[in-house]
Amino acid sequence: MNKKDNLKRVIVDFKKLTPEILALLVEKYPYGYDDGHIISFKNANNEIVEAVEVTTEDTKYLVKVSTKLEMTMENYDEDDYEAFDEDDPDAIKDPDLIADDDVD
Repeated sequence: MNKKDNLKRVIVDFKKLTPEILALLVEKYPYGYDDGHIISFKNANNEIVEAVEVTTEDTKYLVKVSTKLEMTMENYDEDDYEAFDEDDPDAIKDPDLIADDDVD
């Protein structure tokens, strides 16, 4: 049996994305992800979910694909998250809100 088969599996929505998971995504997909990286599965509500996978030593994260995720990965700068804990989901700001803040 492969060690990766025993990993805890966690589905992550953009609202629950942490600096640690975002950094893992950017490291694994430095030029973004494409259709070949996307995994499709049915959740508990029998809805089709599309996600990209990143793995830590003990956890396999399936991060739901969204436009917000793509925008956040494209604009990633680790300095933006220095003041936050690695597991703080409040650190990742909604890109729509950031764009709205820039408009005067």
